[in-house]
Amino acid sequence: MLALDNITLHQDDWSLCADLTIGAGQHTALIGPSGAGKSTLLAAIAGLFPLESGRILWQGQDLAAQPTGKRPLSILFQDQNLFPHLTIAQNLGLGISPRLNLSAADRARIETVLEATGLAGLGPRRPAELSGGQQSRAALARALLRKRPLLLLDEAFSALGPALKSEMLALTRTLAAEHRFTLLMVTHDPEDAKAICPQTILVADGSAEAPQDTGALLADPPAALRAYLGC
Repeated sequence: MLALDNITLHQDDWSLCADLTIGAGQHTALIGPSGAGKSTLLAAIAGLFPLESGRILWQGQDLAAQPTGKRPLSILFQDQNLFPHLTIAQNLGLGISPRLNLSAADRARIETVLEATGLAGLGPRRPAELSGGQQSRAALARALLRKRPLLLLDEAFSALGPALKSEMLALTRTLAAEHRFTLLMVTHDPEDAKAICPQTILVADGSAEAPQDTGALLADPPAALRAYLGC
């Protein structure tokens, strides 16, 4: 279980409060107006933005003392964070060993994950030789190899066209369920939330609300969400 225990985030004249829990294995979207703090909340969970107060707990353990690289999570951004000078197989290998000290078993795991994400045979290529959708698959494959129980998506697929985005959401939903990830996904598109996340957190007016049923929330949105969605 992930618990945001009375946390407060603060920067200049902006602040965000959250006091909520997300069950292990749940797939949860974060939606709300631009600038409300959705991405900043993910950054705080990842250890990339400091807490003003409160605690972030995973399975009851306070993550405060753990640097980003040691936290039980992987985070995917829109730019995918693939190193252009490395091959796709090497980029994936970083999910196993930051020094790329890979055994034969490790290389076999990489090939297995490449196949599972539709990238079989593309390991020797560099990121620039792949399409945007293939780069998204490579970033997701690296997260699988890291074997961290929390998967954070910060608009990871928003730059893709509708068909590719739908494909990546379906693949993520399948793999997250298969590997029992707890998934948090920032999105601006309510259709994305409905496609992959049974629960949604509304981030608006300085607060991240407790997770709600996605369908019910979007069918009868509160004023802040209604204004954002234009409905």
